[in-house]
Amino acid sequence: MKGRGIQIFYSGLLERSEEFIVRSYKRGPKKATHKSTLAYWKRYLSVEECLPSRKLFDNGPLSNDASTSTTPAPASQTPGCPFSSYLGVVYTYWDSRASPEDMEELWNHPEVLKEWTKSGERRGKVRFSHDDSKRPYLSRVELKAVAEIILSKHFSTKAVKPTVLCALAEVVNMRFVNGVGPRPGIMGIDYSTAFWLYMELGYKAYRIDSVDDLTKPFVSMYFGAAYLAWLSEYEGRERTPQFVVQAFIAGPKNANLQETGPICLKFQQTLSNYEDTKRDEVGCTIL
Repeated sequence: MKGRGIQIFYSGLLERSEEFIVRSYKRGPKKATHKSTLAYWKRYLSVEECLPSRKLFDNGPLSNDASTSTTPAPASQTPGCPFSSYLGVVYTYWDSRASPEDMEELWNHPEVLKEWTKSGERRGKVRFSHDDSKRPYLSRVELKAVAEIILSKHFSTKAVKPTVLCALAEVVNMRFVNGVGPRPGIMGIDYSTAFWLYMELGYKAYRIDSVDDLTKPFVSMYFGAAYLAWLSEYEGRERTPQFVVQAFIAGPKNANLQETGPICLKFQQTLSNYEDTKRDEVGCTIL
Protein backbone atom coordinates (compact mmCIF):
# COMPACT_ATOMS: atom_id res chain seq x y z
CA MET A 1 0.00 0.00 0.00
CA LYS A 2 2.87 2.36 0.75
CA GLY A 3 4.31 1.91 -2.75
CA ARG A 4 0.91 2.55 -4.30
CA GLY A 5 0.59 5.76 -2.33
CA ILE A 6 3.90 6.97 -3.75
CA GLN A 7 2.74 6.14 -7.26
CA ILE A 8 -0.47 8.11 -6.79
CA PHE A 9 1.50 11.03 -5.35
CA TYR A 10 3.67 11.28 -8.45
CA SER A 11 0.61 10.98 -10.68
CA GLY A 12 -0.85 13.90 -8.73
CA LEU A 13 2.05 16.06 -9.85
CA LEU A 14 0.52 15.85 -13.31
CA GLU A 15 -2.68 17.46 -11.97
CA ARG A 16 -4.74 14.30 -12.14
CA SER A 17 -8.48 14.47 -11.51
CA GLU A 18 -10.17 13.43 -8.30
CA GLU A 19 -11.61 10.40 -10.10
CA PHE A 20 -8.15 9.32 -11.27
CA ILE A 21 -6.73 9.54 -7.75
CA VAL A 22 -9.59 7.61 -6.14
CA ARG A 23 -9.58 4.85 -8.74
CA SER A 24 -5.77 4.66 -8.60
CA TYR A 25 -5.96 4.09 -4.86
CA LYS A 26 -8.04 0.96 -5.47
CA ARG A 27 -5.92 -0.77 -8.13
CA GLY A 28 -2.98 1.51 -8.91
CA PRO A 29 -2.56 4.26 -11.57
CA LYS A 30 -2.55 1.80 -14.46
CA LYS A 31 -6.09 0.72 -13.57
CA ALA A 32 -7.44 4.26 -13.05
CA THR A 33 -9.49 4.11 -16.23
CA HIS A 34 -10.22 0.38 -16.16
CA LYS A 35 -13.77 -0.88 -15.67
CA SER A 36 -12.63 -2.85 -12.61
CA THR A 37 -12.32 0.39 -10.59
CA LEU A 38 -15.54 2.04 -11.79
CA ALA A 39 -17.72 0.51 -9.06
CA TYR A 40 -15.26 1.73 -6.41
CA TRP A 41 -15.50 5.29 -7.81
CA LYS A 42 -19.31 5.18 -7.77
CA ARG A 43 -19.33 4.02 -4.14
CA TYR A 44 -16.96 6.86 -3.31
CA LEU A 45 -19.36 9.38 -4.89
CA SER A 46 -22.36 7.96 -3.02
CA VAL A 47 -20.56 8.36 0.29
CA GLU A 48 -19.28 11.84 -0.60
CA GLU A 49 -22.85 13.01 -1.19
CA CYS A 50 -23.55 12.23 2.45
CA LEU A 51 -20.73 14.32 3.86
CA PRO A 52 -21.70 17.26 6.13
CA SER A 53 -23.18 20.36 4.53
CA ARG A 54 -20.85 23.32 4.23
CA LYS A 55 -22.88 25.46 6.64
CA LEU A 56 -25.61 24.93 9.19
CA PHE A 57 -25.97 27.59 11.85
CA ASP A 58 -27.35 27.41 15.35
CA ASN A 59 -29.00 30.82 15.11
CA GLY A 60 -30.42 30.64 11.60
CA PRO A 61 -29.69 32.80 8.57
CA LEU A 62 -30.10 36.16 10.31
CA SER A 63 -27.26 35.61 12.76
CA ASN A 64 -24.51 38.19 12.38
CA ASP A 65 -21.99 35.73 10.94
CA ALA A 66 -24.40 33.80 8.76
CA SER A 67 -22.51 34.51 5.57
CA THR A 68 -19.12 33.44 6.88
CA SER A 69 -19.59 30.66 9.43
CA THR A 70 -18.46 27.21 8.39
CA THR A 71 -20.04 25.17 11.18
CA PRO A 72 -20.55 21.66 9.78
CA ALA A 73 -24.06 20.34 9.30
CA PRO A 74 -25.51 16.86 9.66
CA ALA A 75 -25.25 14.81 6.50
CA SER A 76 -27.82 14.45 3.76
CA GLN A 77 -30.80 12.18 3.64
CA THR A 78 -30.12 11.57 -0.02
CA PRO A 79 -31.89 8.49 -1.42
CA GLY A 80 -29.46 5.60 -1.33
CA CYS A 81 -27.12 7.32 1.09
CA PRO A 82 -25.92 4.84 3.75
CA PHE A 83 -25.92 7.52 6.46
CA SER A 84 -29.22 9.26 5.64
CA SER A 85 -31.47 7.57 8.18
CA TYR A 86 -28.92 8.25 10.88
CA LEU A 87 -28.12 11.89 10.27
CA GLY A 88 -31.33 13.09 8.67
CA VAL A 89 -30.65 16.31 6.72
CA VAL A 90 -32.00 16.51 3.19
CA TYR A 91 -29.69 18.58 1.03
CA THR A 92 -31.07 21.17 -1.35
CA TYR A 93 -28.66 21.84 -4.18
CA TRP A 94 -28.12 25.10 -6.01
CA ASP A 95 -27.90 23.19 -9.27
CA SER A 96 -31.50 21.99 -8.90
CA ARG A 97 -32.74 25.57 -8.46
CA ALA A 98 -30.79 27.43 -11.16
CA SER A 99 -30.08 27.03 -14.86
CA PRO A 100 -26.58 26.03 -16.03
CA GLU A 101 -26.15 29.57 -17.36
CA ASP A 102 -27.01 31.14 -14.01
CA MET A 103 -24.76 28.69 -12.18
CA GLU A 104 -21.91 29.68 -14.47
CA GLU A 105 -22.55 33.34 -13.61
CA LEU A 106 -22.26 32.47 -9.92
CA TRP A 107 -19.05 30.50 -10.39
CA ASN A 108 -17.64 33.50 -12.28
CA HIS A 109 -18.51 35.88 -9.43
CA PRO A 110 -15.27 36.47 -7.44
CA GLU A 111 -16.83 36.53 -3.97
CA VAL A 112 -19.01 33.49 -4.61
CA LEU A 113 -16.06 31.58 -6.05
CA LYS A 114 -14.04 32.42 -2.95
CA GLU A 115 -16.83 31.28 -0.61
CA TRP A 116 -17.63 28.08 -2.51
CA THR A 117 -13.97 27.16 -2.89
CA LYS A 118 -13.41 27.63 0.83
CA SER A 119 -16.38 25.41 1.67
CA GLY A 120 -15.38 22.70 -0.80
CA GLU A 121 -18.27 23.00 -3.24
CA ARG A 122 -18.00 21.30 -6.62
CA ARG A 123 -19.50 22.16 -9.97
CA GLY A 124 -22.79 20.35 -10.41
CA LYS A 125 -23.18 19.70 -6.68
CA VAL A 126 -23.26 23.03 -4.82
CA ARG A 127 -25.10 22.80 -1.52
CA PHE A 128 -27.21 25.55 0.02
CA SER A 129 -26.56 26.54 3.60
CA HIS A 130 -29.11 25.20 6.12
CA ASP A 131 -30.33 26.60 9.42
CA ASP A 132 -30.80 24.51 12.57
CA SER A 133 -34.26 23.50 11.31
CA LYS A 134 -32.63 22.18 8.12
CA ARG A 135 -34.18 24.89 5.93
CA PRO A 136 -32.01 25.97 2.98
CA TYR A 137 -31.09 29.62 2.59
CA LEU A 138 -28.65 31.86 0.73
CA SER A 139 -25.57 33.32 2.34
CA ARG A 140 -25.29 37.08 2.07
CA VAL A 141 -22.51 36.66 -0.47
CA GLU A 142 -24.72 34.44 -2.63
CA LEU A 143 -27.74 36.72 -2.27
CA LYS A 144 -25.85 39.83 -3.28
CA ALA A 145 -24.32 38.02 -6.25
CA VAL A 146 -27.74 36.90 -7.49
CA ALA A 147 -29.05 40.46 -7.17
CA GLU A 148 -26.06 41.91 -9.03
CA ILE A 149 -26.35 39.36 -11.84
CA ILE A 150 -30.09 39.89 -12.30
CA LEU A 151 -29.81 43.68 -12.31
CA SER A 152 -26.85 43.81 -14.68
CA LYS A 153 -28.51 41.46 -17.18
CA HIS A 154 -32.13 42.57 -17.05
CA PHE A 155 -32.50 45.93 -15.26
CA SER A 156 -29.50 47.99 -16.33
CA THR A 157 -31.75 50.94 -17.17
CA LYS A 158 -33.66 50.84 -13.88
CA ALA A 159 -32.62 52.67 -10.72
CA VAL A 160 -32.64 49.56 -8.54
CA LYS A 161 -29.71 48.75 -6.27
CA PRO A 162 -28.68 45.16 -5.47
CA THR A 163 -28.20 46.02 -1.81
CA VAL A 164 -31.83 47.16 -1.58
CA LEU A 165 -33.06 43.88 -3.02
CA CYS A 166 -30.86 41.99 -0.56
CA ALA A 167 -32.20 43.91 2.42
CA LEU A 168 -35.78 43.32 1.29
CA ALA A 169 -35.06 39.60 0.91
CA GLU A 170 -33.89 39.49 4.53
CA VAL A 171 -36.79 41.52 5.89
CA VAL A 172 -39.44 39.60 3.95
CA ASN A 173 -38.22 36.00 3.97
CA MET A 174 -34.89 35.91 5.81
CA ARG A 175 -33.09 34.64 2.69
CA PHE A 176 -34.86 31.27 2.85
CA VAL A 177 -34.88 29.47 -0.50
CA ASN A 178 -38.46 28.22 -0.14
CA GLY A 179 -39.76 31.38 1.51
CA VAL A 180 -41.66 31.81 4.76
CA GLY A 181 -45.34 30.99 5.21
CA PRO A 182 -47.45 31.99 2.20
CA ARG A 183 -44.67 34.07 0.63
CA PRO A 184 -42.54 31.85 -1.65
CA GLY A 185 -38.90 32.24 -2.57
CA ILE A 186 -36.23 34.59 -1.31
CA MET A 187 -38.16 37.73 -2.30
CA GLY A 188 -41.64 36.63 -1.23
CA ILE A 189 -43.28 37.49 -4.56
CA ASP A 190 -46.45 35.42 -4.85
CA TYR A 191 -47.38 33.55 -8.01
CA SER A 192 -50.27 35.83 -9.00
CA THR A 193 -48.04 38.92 -8.84
CA ALA A 194 -45.23 37.23 -10.76
CA PHE A 195 -47.66 35.95 -13.40
CA TRP A 196 -49.10 39.46 -13.78
CA LEU A 197 -45.62 40.93 -14.21
CA TYR A 198 -44.89 38.22 -16.77
CA MET A 199 -48.07 38.51 -18.81
CA GLU A 200 -49.05 42.16 -18.48
CA LEU A 201 -45.75 44.01 -18.11
CA GLY A 202 -43.60 41.78 -20.29
CA TYR A 203 -41.06 40.55 -17.75
CA LYS A 204 -40.38 37.26 -19.52
CA ALA A 205 -36.70 36.53 -18.98
CA TYR A 206 -37.76 33.70 -16.67
CA ARG A 207 -40.73 31.46 -17.34
CA ILE A 208 -43.08 30.64 -14.47
CA ASP A 209 -45.39 27.66 -14.76
CA SER A 210 -46.14 27.19 -11.07
CA VAL A 211 -45.40 28.61 -7.64
CA ASP A 212 -42.50 26.15 -7.36
CA ASP A 213 -40.61 28.19 -9.95
CA LEU A 214 -40.51 31.05 -7.45
CA THR A 215 -38.43 28.92 -5.08
CA LYS A 216 -35.58 29.28 -7.57
CA PRO A 217 -33.41 32.19 -6.34
CA PHE A 218 -32.80 33.76 -9.74
CA VAL A 219 -36.48 33.60 -10.66
CA SER A 220 -37.61 35.08 -7.35
CA MET A 221 -34.97 37.81 -7.54
CA TYR A 222 -35.96 38.66 -11.13
CA PHE A 223 -39.62 39.17 -10.29
CA GLY A 224 -38.70 40.91 -7.04
CA ALA A 225 -36.66 43.44 -9.02
CA ALA A 226 -39.48 43.83 -11.53
CA TYR A 227 -41.99 44.47 -8.77
CA LEU A 228 -39.70 46.98 -7.07
CA ALA A 229 -39.21 48.84 -10.36
CA TRP A 230 -42.98 48.94 -10.89
CA LEU A 231 -43.61 50.22 -7.36
CA SER A 232 -41.09 53.03 -7.82
CA GLU A 233 -43.47 54.51 -10.42
CA TYR A 234 -46.73 53.31 -8.93
CA GLU A 235 -49.81 54.87 -10.57
CA GLY A 236 -47.64 56.80 -13.00
CA ARG A 237 -45.63 58.96 -10.64
CA GLU A 238 -42.29 58.69 -8.93
CA ARG A 239 -42.63 57.31 -5.43
CA THR A 240 -40.59 57.96 -2.31
CA PRO A 241 -38.23 55.35 -0.86
CA GLN A 242 -40.50 55.01 2.17
CA PHE A 243 -43.48 54.16 0.00
CA VAL A 244 -41.55 51.68 -2.14
CA VAL A 245 -40.13 49.77 0.83
CA GLN A 246 -43.41 49.55 2.71
CA ALA A 247 -45.39 48.78 -0.46
CA PHE A 248 -43.03 45.94 -1.33
CA ILE A 249 -43.49 44.41 2.10
CA ALA A 250 -47.18 45.10 2.73
CA GLY A 251 -48.59 45.94 -0.71
CA PRO A 252 -49.16 49.39 -2.26
CA LYS A 253 -52.71 49.64 -0.90
CA ASN A 254 -51.41 49.17 2.63
CA ALA A 255 -48.51 51.60 2.45
CA ASN A 256 -49.13 54.31 5.02
CA LEU A 257 -46.44 56.97 5.00
CA GLN A 258 -47.46 58.12 8.47
CA GLU A 259 -46.49 54.76 9.92
CA THR A 260 -43.31 53.83 8.08
CA GLY A 261 -41.15 53.93 11.21
CA PRO A 262 -40.91 50.26 12.24
CA ILE A 263 -40.58 48.89 8.71
CA CYS A 264 -38.11 51.58 7.64
CA LEU A 265 -36.02 51.01 10.76
CA LYS A 266 -35.87 47.27 10.18
CA PHE A 267 -35.01 47.84 6.53
CA GLN A 268 -32.24 50.32 7.44
CA GLN A 269 -30.73 47.95 9.98
CA THR A 270 -30.71 45.12 7.46
CA LEU A 271 -29.34 47.30 4.67
CA SER A 272 -26.36 48.17 6.86
CA ASN A 273 -25.23 44.55 6.47
CA TYR A 274 -24.63 45.26 2.79
CA GLU A 275 -23.55 48.88 2.49
CA ASP A 276 -22.93 52.21 4.19
CA THR A 277 -26.35 53.83 4.21
CA LYS A 278 -27.49 57.37 3.63
CA ARG A 279 -30.75 58.70 4.98
CA ASP A 280 -33.22 61.21 3.70
CA GLU A 281 -35.05 63.79 5.74
CA VAL A 282 -37.73 61.32 6.85
CA GLY A 283 -35.14 58.84 8.08
CA CYS A 284 -35.59 56.03 5.57
CA THR A 285 -32.67 54.78 3.51
CA ILE A 286 -32.63 56.15 -0.03
CA LEU A 287 -32.99 53.54 -2.75
